[in-house]
Amino acid sequence: MTCAARIFTAVLAFFFSQSLFSQELTLTGKLLDGNSKTPIEFAQVALFETDSTSQPITYSDTDGEGKFSLRIKPGTYTLRAFFIGYSDFEIPGLRVEANRDLGELELKSENQNLEEVVVETSKMPVRTSMEGITITPENNLANTGGTLLDILRNTPSISVAEDGTISLRGSSGTNILINGRNSSLTQNLDQLPASAVEEIRVINNPNARYDAEAEAGVIDIVLKKGEELGTHGGLEATYGTRSRTNLGARINRRGVRWNTFAGYNYRDWKDVGTRTSTRILFEEEETLRQSTDNSRRNAGHNFNLGADYYFGNSVISYEGVVQSSMDRQTNTLFAELERPGLEGESFDYVRRNDETESDDGFDNALIFDHNLGEKGHTLRATLSHSYRNQFKTQNISIFNGTLDPSPENQTGRERAFTDEVRNISVGQVDYIRPLPSGKLEMGVKSTIREFDNDYRYLRFQEGAQDFVEDPLISNRFIYQDQIHAGYGVYSKTKDKWEYALGLRGEYTRVDTYLENTGERNVQDYFNLFPSVQGLYNLDETHALKFTYSRRIDRPTAWRLNPFPDITDSLNVRRGNPDLQPELINSFEFGHLANFKKSSLTTNLFYRHVSGQLDFITIVEDGISYSQPDNLLSSESYGLELIGTSEVNEWYSTNGSFTLFRIVVDGSNISEEFTNSGFSWNVKWTQDFKLPKGFNFQIAANYEAPEIEAQGRDLSQYFVDMSLQKGFLKDKGNLTLSVRDVFDTRVFAGNALTNTFSQEFRSKQETRIVLLSARYSF
Repeated sequence: MTCAARIFTAVLAFFFSQSLFSQELTLTGKLLDGNSKTPIEFAQVALFETDSTSQPITYSDTDGEGKFSLRIKPGTYTLRAFFIGYSDFEIPGLRVEANRDLGELELKSENQNLEEVVVETSKMPVRTSMEGITITPENNLANTGGTLLDILRNTPSISVAEDGTISLRGSSGTNILINGRNSSLTQNLDQLPASAVEEIRVINNPNARYDAEAEAGVIDIVLKKGEELGTHGGLEATYGTRSRTNLGARINRRGVRWNTFAGYNYRDWKDVGTRTSTRILFEEEETLRQSTDNSRRNAGHNFNLGADYYFGNSVISYEGVVQSSMDRQTNTLFAELERPGLEGESFDYVRRNDETESDDGFDNALIFDHNLGEKGHTLRATLSHSYRNQFKTQNISIFNGTLDPSPENQTGRERAFTDEVRNISVGQVDYIRPLPSGKLEMGVKSTIREFDNDYRYLRFQEGAQDFVEDPLISNRFIYQDQIHAGYGVYSKTKDKWEYALGLRGEYTRVDTYLENTGERNVQDYFNLFPSVQGLYNLDETHALKFTYSRRIDRPTAWRLNPFPDITDSLNVRRGNPDLQPELINSFEFGHLANFKKSSLTTNLFYRHVSGQLDFITIVEDGISYSQPDNLLSSESYGLELIGTSEVNEWYSTNGSFTLFRIVVDGSNISEEFTNSGFSWNVKWTQDFKLPKGFNFQIAANYEAPEIEAQGRDLSQYFVDMSLQKGFLKDKGNLTLSVRDVFDTRVFAGNALTNTFSQEFRSKQETRIVLLSARYSF
């Protein structure tokens, strides 16, 4: 063969090989149930690089006959098939050199070995672990059509106050996160729909990996993003009494390199209610009776979106949340003052406040994950920023000397404007290194926050026939802080032992500025926060755990602002710029028992707080002033039981019982600010599977009276009921819910000191009926 012929032959061979390599081949097959030999539809089939467990190269879902078809270039791969209720199927080292039909492939059902424990238990709304509990909202009918606050009301150990304040085991100091990050969006939790939440993690004693912020622990809200291969989504609509409306949609597309997701919710909610209070001054023999009628309408939009891009051993992700709402409410306050010697003189008045508030915010995060080769050896970097702007307008009408708020009795007008902007920026790097029988976690984090509250207060002056600003009440308060932290956690598993030792250091700088007076307050301090977590497995069923953490609770911006809120001129609230942070030592000892279809967690806990932050009320010249202060200390200890059980095929239940004692020592201020007492709460949910595909649920809550520094909050209790019917092979359902069936939910409390007594009662419209429809694809 001549040289030219050899060259020509080589060129042909090269182009032929390139054509063969670049061509796409077809790999087909059919999935069958290993027992019944029937086709399995909607199963996920994917091809991976050999020995790879990361992102698939290509994937497909089986059709109605169990068949699948994959397009792939020639090579050697690992084929895997996944479907709920079946063991994962795998063919390693699969060589594809031409179009190939794998024929019938049988998947083995897990039901024979696990007796459906894995599948069914995963549907329980409450799961327990060494760190705490995990809540799955979709598995609780009581959350249908509601908000994040509705989920928390049905969560063990958590109480939700009238104003939305969250308490965990009797403490309102909780660190609430969204997707593991600090966010200004947590300031208004009733704007987040329950349908947007994937799960909630409650960690009472978090280790050093988490911020040391908050007395009671961490509540992490994980939003839905979608992880399954293919395209998935859902639609949801709720309509209820007083024309309450909630509409939502979500979609997720998971491909070879990209995972994209988005969700939208519109909520239009209306509420009405009343509040009454009575205050008695002992020495003056003065009685002040007040009642407030309120109505509110809140309409808002919630949009979350994001994407994951997979390349090599890395993933880069974006997560975003956008919120916008408009809140309109009218509060009419009626006040009657009685005092000996004032007969014939009228000290009655009415104050009507028409309030409009726009609330806009967004949360953005960019996340980079890199696998350093060995399984579990990872590096993660996160940059996030959240923004929130609340603009409130108040138009106030005053009627002195009367209880009749008719136009001819009006004696004054006032206006107020509040413009509050919140910015939170966070940068964080985490590193995890597997070790023999353990791992090492290290990281650094910086959090920078700025809250700017601009408040303008104006009175109408008849002489000027205009509103004139009052410089003694208007104020602008700017709060800035920086928290720079570093941590290390070493964990190890040995025989029956599992333990983790951690240490976190945080440097804090707080800078507050009151523009009116030029007053600046700067604090900076450094603290160390150790943590210990241990688990001893007695056998496959029982385990003992122990956790300890040292924590800090820093005063919030609005607690530091000294300017008064005079919405009610006889009951004034103001901040305290001299507040210091609380320091907390928290211990927990528990027992975990996981049986075949039930579980029981028992926890004993103790918490000691130095510098307890609490509100103190004093009365001067007939006006009560309420402001926060540092008490000497407080401690709480108690017992917590959390249980879940699938009693039989048609009945399952879960519940919790928490009993605790609180001791508050405010003797550094006055002996009358010392108090103690027991409290307890019970949450019990029962689920019934009825004939014809119906599900029925009863969710009951009871919270016993709980002491404060100067008094106590009274008990509250309510029962919710829901009935659900599935259709279209459970892709869709209809749910009828009745909240607070017996209309018993009331917020009430009292306070008693040496100089006065005070009691209040607030009743909102809590008995409501909701009809919800949901469809998933």
